[in-house]
Amino acid sequence: MTEPVIVAQRLTRRFGRLTAVEDVSFEVRRGAIFGLLGPNGSGKSTIIRMLCGVLQPSEGEGQVLGYSVRSEAEAIKRRIGYMSQKFSLYSDLTVDENLDFYGRVYGLEPQRLAERKQTVMELAGITDRVHQLAGNLSGGWKQRLALACSLIHEPDVLFLDEPTAGIDPVARRQLWDLLFELSAAGVTLFVTTHYMDEAERCTDVGYIYLSRLLVLGKPDELKLLPEVTPPDARRWELTTPAPAQQLSHLRQIDGVQDATLFGEKIHVLADKRLNPREMIAGADVDDALVSYREAAPTLEDVFVTLTSDAQKKYSADAPPPDTLRTGSPERDSPSLASAASQDAAESDMPAASSPRPPVVARLGAGFWAIFLKEFVHIRRQPTTLVFMLLLPLVQTIIFGYAIDTEIEHIPLAIFDLDQRQESRQLIDAFVNTRRFQIVERVHSEAALQRSLTSGRAKVAVVIPPNYSDKLLRGEQAQVEILIDGSDSQVATTALSTANLLGASLASRNALRKAEARQFRPALDASGELAAPVEMRPRLLYNPNLESSHFFVPGLVAIILQLVTLFLTSFAVVRERELGTLEQLFVTPVSRSGLLLGKLTPYAITGMVAVLMILVVMVYVFGVPIHGSLALLAGTSALFLLCALGLGLLVSTLARTQVEAVQFAFGIILPSVLLSGFMFPRAEMPLPIYLVSFAIPVTYFIEIIRGVVLRGADLVDMLPWILGLFVCTAAVLALSLARFRKQLG
Repeated sequence: MTEPVIVAQRLTRRFGRLTAVEDVSFEVRRGAIFGLLGPNGSGKSTIIRMLCGVLQPSEGEGQVLGYSVRSEAEAIKRRIGYMSQKFSLYSDLTVDENLDFYGRVYGLEPQRLAERKQTVMELAGITDRVHQLAGNLSGGWKQRLALACSLIHEPDVLFLDEPTAGIDPVARRQLWDLLFELSAAGVTLFVTTHYMDEAERCTDVGYIYLSRLLVLGKPDELKLLPEVTPPDARRWELTTPAPAQQLSHLRQIDGVQDATLFGEKIHVLADKRLNPREMIAGADVDDALVSYREAAPTLEDVFVTLTSDAQKKYSADAPPPDTLRTGSPERDSPSLASAASQDAAESDMPAASSPRPPVVARLGAGFWAIFLKEFVHIRRQPTTLVFMLLLPLVQTIIFGYAIDTEIEHIPLAIFDLDQRQESRQLIDAFVNTRRFQIVERVHSEAALQRSLTSGRAKVAVVIPPNYSDKLLRGEQAQVEILIDGSDSQVATTALSTANLLGASLASRNALRKAEARQFRPALDASGELAAPVEMRPRLLYNPNLESSHFFVPGLVAIILQLVTLFLTSFAVVRERELGTLEQLFVTPVSRSGLLLGKLTPYAITGMVAVLMILVVMVYVFGVPIHGSLALLAGTSALFLLCALGLGLLVSTLARTQVEAVQFAFGIILPSVLLSGFMFPRAEMPLPIYLVSFAIPVTYFIEIIRGVVLRGADLVDMLPWILGLFVCTAAVLALSLARFRKQLG
């Protein structure tokens, strides 16, 4: 006897309080066709996922080809093929492109890939459809393509999860012919199904019901189980007119244990003391039209009997079946026994004897049903509640409390070359306006320039060395005011405040002279009457105060995050919804390979988008780039990596594309309102101002405005670059920690 290829030892898998698979043990020999049968929701797909290494068992152990499903899952994936119950290939790729993709995933060299493609296409009979889109194939041809992709790397074991679900009988027959060929070639097949005729084709069969494996063995052996045909009973096949009408009569006879329809015949399990003539004696039929013969049990008889026994046992010793089935990772449907009973009951229903009343459409018909259904949907989707209730609340708080369009506390740099009482009074006058806040006192022209280009200061006051002397001599003293014009709102406020301050100082100075009986007014250099202090403002970087110079560079950051965030999160979530991500999990593609392969195309596309936006910024809006293009490109690439990480993080949180949209909007909203793109961060309350440092786009907006508008260099932008780097590292670490190459 050959060594087992698949071994399951007390496998158990729980999802919270739900037990999907409980204490399941079996072995599969090399070259066997092992059929795992059971109704939907019984745990078949969960067992396959555990054996393929994409779902960790809660308890127990499993081995495939000698590798542990717990610790050596990646080694298993290199030597198995997997075909899910739902078509999970790429519908927008052709047959040829799907085969190329999976061949490359398994690392096939180009020449070997071409050979294998030809082989599997001929085996599956899809050679004439090589250039057809997979999404346009019929159900049977899709299954052929899925089988070909699962065989491209010549696996030793092939897992097929309900491979014939939803396809026509001819396609089912053809697919099973292919499976027989594979089995003859030495491939071990593990097939799940709930079709009895497919179970007959398997060399070994296991039957699982409500997470428990009820029976295991060869089909012919299972039919001989004493539970199926008790020693004191016999099975009969009756042929009688109107069999559906006779069915209810037979079920009421004492000694008839079971009766069900098989096409035009009735299969009966009855006590040995009863013979068919006695069974139909009370029926209103002609004996000449009745025939009967002793019948052998079918696999359906086996599983119906075992299901009935299990239902009786579980109802007494275990939680109700509905509790175990609800929320199962597989679809729930009636068991084989209940389905058979339902079919039989429906066959006995009399036809309606009276005409039905006409249906009249009413205004608002069905409103209450739809109304209640939508509330159930909302209650079942927490993210929808958050999006509907929490986000409006956050918006109200931000607009009403955090955002203040009145500009105060403008960062001010002081370059005082006078250092006497009059200059200190001038500095105090600037501070007392409450429009300015001193952030730095510099002592050189270079330091002053660095303070402005780095963005630490938005305004600089340059007091000349002879400021006090000129005031004492009654001459006009000039004070240079350097204003960062890249932010037109701040620059306008600073300019008007400086002019008003100059007028105020002039009037106060004149008043002091009058009180001291010094009536001679100040004179300018030509001897003409003049104000004692002349403010000489100079607008830097954006002398015309064009708002586009401020907003367009910020738009680069916002648009780049918006596009990459949505595209990346949708790309991953869409694959999860379609099932293609699960199919990838079963392959040996590494987590890094999967992530880099998914994100790199969007990174390249994002960089192209950055270049396009910058070209529009320069040539359409006339915003020149004053700084280093290399620095701008490098920081853009860093921010792009962070934005891709945010998209990946959203994809780990969202299960559907609707949820992905909601999460993405939850990130975009604070990015627009709290990053400094529209409103000055310095005017926000301290708690919200601190929160803004956790928003990656905050740093990139400062960087791009500094490089583009002020010509800032690496030293100027270093604090912002470090902040962006920390955000990127944190986002990527969290995304990678949550993104696992497993389902749970």
